[in-house]
Amino acid sequence: MQIEIRGLEKLSFRERQAVILKESGKSLEAIAKQLQLSSSSVATLLNRARSKGYEIVCIIPSGELGLEGADWDEEILSED
Repeated sequence: MQIEIRGLEKLSFRERQAVILKESGKSLEAIAKQLQLSSSSVATLLNRARSKGYEIVCIIPSGELGLEGADWDEEILSED
């Protein structure tokens, strides 16, 4: 699975760092420790980033879902 974060260009460098770590599954405390900030500073960065808007897009190859060889066009056409 690949994660894409859209809208990073709107964020400051520190906001980007916090968002990337958060979306990678790190806790607020772990992010604070890694960035050498207080938890409240990290929370502020994440809130500021949310207010600027960014999107998380997950790209999952069909092989990871067991859907190799599926003919999507035929399925869509047969549903109509």
